[in-house]
Amino acid sequence: MLHLISNPIGVLALSKREIHRFFSVANQTIFPPLVSSAMFMYIFGVAIGSRIDFSAAGMSYFNFIVPGLMAMHLISSAYENTSSSLFIGRWHNHIQEILLSPLSYIEMVLGLLAGGVARGVTVCLGVWLTSLLFAPSAIAHPIALLYFMLMIAVIFSCAGMMGALWAEDFGMLSMWNIYVIVPLALLGGVFHPMAMLPKPVLIISHFNPMSYLVSGIRYSMTGTCDMPAAVSAAIAFAMAGLFFLATVYLFKIGYKLRT
Repeated sequence: MLHLISNPIGVLALSKREIHRFFSVANQTIFPPLVSSAMFMYIFGVAIGSRIDFSAAGMSYFNFIVPGLMAMHLISSAYENTSSSLFIGRWHNHIQEILLSPLSYIEMVLGLLAGGVARGVTVCLGVWLTSLLFAPSAIAHPIALLYFMLMIAVIFSCAGMMGALWAEDFGMLSMWNIYVIVPLALLGGVFHPMAMLPKPVLIISHFNPMSYLVSGIRYSMTGTCDMPAAVSAAIAFAMAGLFFLATVYLFKIGYKLRT
């Protein structure tokens, strides 16, 4: 990837702008998912979870839902960051500044991608730190966690850019996140083991890519997972590569960027 970057200073400048953008409004981008996670942890993990016999899984229900919440907010944060940044750039027409800059299409995507990845990883780790206020929550496989966080952040940062290019108004911008991404993530095992599902639903769940992504984060945190860890890692890598190439292609053809 490094040999594809001919203007590292430009990529770094765009990346710093994107990261500064979401950190400057942390009360809208960082703290809300942490507060909602704390509520989920207390209500489901502590108040209700203490009454659920989850000993067969080798962990408490609280420790089971923490990785699910980490994955869910990682996905949403990465998507929301790039979708809002690129759409507002189109809306106010200052995206032209990036298009006229001495950056290749890959470098443009990488610069915008950096903000989504940084926000997603920051929120994901913030959710884990929040969980420590309630109960110990160790990381079983730190390298695997870093891998899955980066792959998932890349996938949904690219999805956010594609959504921002497709959307014509703010309603369309949030449509994918509200009606597709979050429901699939919740059905992918954020709050429930896949084994609890009826067999027909379980079979269908194997075609839900979110199941593998959530399972990958859970494996990284607890050492156990619903889907094979190697399969989850391969699917995450393939999706990240596919979404990245698709996003670069849309920039290259100027899809809704030059009109």
